Amino acid sequence: MYKVGDKIVYPMHGVGVIEAIEKKVILGKRDEYYIITIVNSGMKVMIPVKNADNIGIRGIIQKKEISKVLNILKKTNQITEEDWKIRYQNNIDKVKSGSINKVAEVLRDLYQRGKEKDLSIMERKLYESAYQFVIYEIAFAKNIEIEESGSIVSDALSTA
Repeated sequence: MYKVGDKIVYPMHGVGVIEAIEKKVILGKRDEYYIITIVNSGMKVMIPVKNADNIGIRGIIQKKEISKVLNILKKTNQITEEDWKIRYQNNIDKVKSGSINKVAEVLRDLYQRGKEKDLSIMERKLYESAYQFVIYEIAFAKNIEIEESGSIVSDALSTA
């Protein structure tokens, strides 16, 4: 169980901070809820405490795991599906997993594909979401500014 002030990752939304844990009655059922603010968007969400694991809520990665994420970003793009709909769905599935390593793969693959061809609007949005997800989590893990994290991620992407 998380506590107030903990930084967490909410798949598809990014890094959040648990602002409160409250008991609420919703649809006639009394449950405990995490009240979470998503850092990059300011969005507030309520997640039932008992469903947090099923939703994929997890803690921020450890500092020592950052090098693995950066190494993923530096690798050459793996061959990806040519049909953009299948490729997009595969990438969405990776982002929904909540795994920073999978999100880093999506970021890398879309970055490298974007250098070769224009990305579709949906892929561009997915690229932006993946970029935000990765820079915010690294910033929180390293306890650095978002801009510095963005530079680290951009440098890693440009070396591939």
